[in-house]
Order: sequence, then structure tokens, then C-alpha cells
Amino acid sequence: MNTRATGTRDAAASRPSRQINVVLRSHEPTPAAGSPPESGAARSLPANGPWSEWQKELDRMVGLDNVKELVYEIYALLQIAHYRGDAGLHSQAHVYHMIFKGNPGTGKTTVARLLAKLFQGMGLLAKGHLVEVERADLVGEYIGHTAQKTRDLVKKALGGVLFVDEAYSLARGGEKDFGKEAIDTLVKAMEDYKNQFVLILAGYTMEIDMFMLTNPGLPSRFPIQMEFPDYSVDQLVQIAEGMARERDYVLLPQSVFKLRQLVLQEKNEAIFHFSNARYVRNVLERAIRNQAVRLLQQYPAESPGRQELVGLRPEDLRQASVAAGTPQGATGAGAPS
Repeated sequence: MNTRATGTRDAAASRPSRQINVVLRSHEPTPAAGSPPESGAARSLPANGPWSEWQKELDRMVGLDNVKELVYEIYALLQIAHYRGDAGLHSQAHVYHMIFKGNPGTGKTTVARLLAKLFQGMGLLAKGHLVEVERADLVGEYIGHTAQKTRDLVKKALGGVLFVDEAYSLARGGEKDFGKEAIDTLVKAMEDYKNQFVLILAGYTMEIDMFMLTNPGLPSRFPIQMEFPDYSVDQLVQIAEGMARERDYVLLPQSVFKLRQLVLQEKNEAIFHFSNARYVRNVLERAIRNQAVRLLQQYPAESPGRQELVGLRPEDLRQASVAAGTPQGATGAGAPS
């Protein structure tokens, strides 16, 4: 990694001084801890220059105002580091390993992928690719197998970002579980390949917090911690409408009202593990299937008109079930994963 790059923030007073805790809010953004207070809304970001390409990707995402500001701060630090180097000034190397905390569908994978591109574009990482893994990819079936699998994945991620989803599952099996071997191997790789890749551990907030307590040395190795809150009902409706437009569908006004009811019901029933954008994606894709069946029944011998083919009616929208899910990697416009 380019050792001239920097990117740290002060933590809140109740946190260890080496941590950065960024609380991502989709409305009423607040200044980051340690930053000078700002008046009015979040500061505007430049529309021109090298930053503009990354900003286009950020603009596709609903909400996450604070994380967008943080990404710009990282860009600014990297750019100024280049200027300092050109001027013969010293730039201290900083650690960019991160913790992402929050429910599914809140943008963690999408932000990780964007950061990988940013780091590559600014010369911090050589390749800028994202390697996404989970417990099954890291943990082997016999002694020594886990360490080898983990080392192989780290080598694959060199020059980019290694994103470990549901990272807390590595510590669930106790001392004799091979998951602990994966953790130890990852920690060693952070030293062996210092500044050659960025490690991001992601998962539910409570589980990740407990996971970090299993090893006293872990928190200090991940100075950037981001908390991804659930989306509001309005934001989820906006995300669903964006997904529909991407597929050349339109949610009729009555359908939007029905969607709000479904989202509210699901949020109330799945308080701790609401799947956010994944949930509305599942509802939308099930609605598309229901619409197809309805249209074939209404027009058995001819093609429906364009408006019929495009419009999703309230009766097409039903509560999404597990069976109605789609692969985790599938995303739509404004649909974080």
C-alpha cells in the first residue's frame, strides 16, 4: 500500500482512543466524533474532478449520508498525501482495516466494493478488487486445513479488500473449533502482508461486538468501525421503486401503499434481524412473478398492452417468504447488500 496515505478519525470519549466509530444515519446526519460542528445539512461534495466518478456510485445509494461524507474524507486525505509527497513532506502510514456492523441489506458489501475501487484509484491498493468470504470459505475440516484455506484467500485478496461476512461465526465453536485458527491466521496475515490489503469484518452489531471481545488484540487492529442502521420505510420504498425502474416496472400508487404496509409489518416482526433492501428486493421479485401469472390468466391468447406489462398492482405484492428469496449477490439500483 502507499504508505503516504492517511485516514483516521477520533473516537467518541467513551471509546478507546484508537478506534473510529462512524454512525451512519440515513436522515439528519450528525458530525463525526471529534470533528468541528457544522451548521445546516451535511457539507456538499464536489461534482467535478477525480472524485466525481466515485460520487456517481455513491449517489446511486439511498441514504448513508455520513458514510458518503466519510468516503470523501478518505479521498481528500489520500489526495493531500500525494500533494505532501510531491512537496517533500512526510506522510505517516495508517491502518485501514475496518469493522462493518449492521443488519443485512444496509449497504455493507456495496460500500466495501466502492472503497476497494477508491483505494486502487488513489494508489493505496494495487488491484482494488473485493474478495467476499464467509466461515465456510475459511474453515477447513481437519488440523492445518483452515490455516491453508485462509492463507490462500488472503493471497487472493492481496492488492484489494478481503471482506469477511458474518465474521463472528468464526468464534462460535470455542477453543477447539477451527474457526479460532482462521482468526489467528488472519491476524498473522495482517502483519505479514502489512499495507498490501484491507481486511473488513462484517456482521450483526451485537454479535460483532461480542466477537471483538474474544481477543483483546482485535479492536486495536481495526481502527475504523462503521455502524449501518436500518433504513426507514420511506427509504425502502425509494429503493424498491429504483429496483422496479431498473427492471422496466412501475409500482402503482396503490401498490406503493401496499408495500409500505408490508415493510412496516416485517420491521415490527423482525426487530433485530430485519433484512432491509434484501427484503424489499424479495417482495418485488415475488410481485413480478405474481404479475406474470396474473397476466397469463387474463390474456391467455394475446400479448397484454405495454401498461399492463409494466404496472405492478397491489394484488401482486405479498409478504416475502424465505422460499421467495434471491441469491445474496443480486442487487438492484440503490439496493445495498
